[in-house]
Amino acid sequence: MAEVATTIMSSKGQVVIPEKMRENLSLKKGTEFVVISSGDALILKPILPPSVKQFSALLDKAKKEAKKAGLKKADLENALSEARRSR
Repeated sequence: MAEVATTIMSSKGQVVIPEKMRENLSLKKGTEFVVISSGDALILKPILPPSVKQFSALLDKAKKEAKKAGLKKADLENALSEARRSR
């Protein structure tokens, strides 16, 4: 079941996320959020780095897709060099 709490917005637009919710979601100082507005509702979605397991799964998927597309290591190296030159 979803947790429910109330909070107040400061004059600077700051909103305090209740402590229990911060603890349950492991939110720390400096956590970044995506803020989505939908009708009269706001959704705050924390931007959290993937776990090592999730990152490994993403990397495996990327490798499979690159192989399926016929990309070679040299293609990646060339793309990186090109991106670095265009900065």
